[in-house]
Amino acid sequence: MGVYERFEQVVAVTLSVIIAAVILIALVQLVLQIVPLMVRGMDILKPEVFGSLFGMILTLLIALEFGHTIVRVAVRQDNIVQVKTVLLIALLALSRKFIVLDPQEGAATIAAIAGATLVLGIVYWLLREREDRLGATRREERGA
Repeated sequence: MGVYERFEQVVAVTLSVIIAAVILIALVQLVLQIVPLMVRGMDILKPEVFGSLFGMILTLLIALEFGHTIVRVAVRQDNIVQVKTVLLIALLALSRKFIVLDPQEGAATIAAIAGATLVLGIVYWLLREREDRLGATRREERGA
């Protein structure tokens, strides 16, 4: 491994540790929010309570996916963070935003989030289609 590859690995490992700490803190906060609600018998399905808790869970899932991506770079399974993975994380974040969206938000905000979601989805689809075509071409070349 060259100097830059070692540097890249050190950065990835450092980021992995930081993300792990963030995930642990988020998990502890989630547990500290849910346990009192359950003990007091509060209705978790109230829209504001449910939205808040589900938003925290999705935030935790986004952090886990982000951490998984960085760990793959750290253990040298991937040389770089894959664009498709970043797009999926962004789509998860926008989905979270829709779920926790304040009902009082204006139409412009909703349209902007919907537009961003649509564009990210299209870009993801295009990248996947490209990979599928490249994979088919490679299989044909090996078969020939």
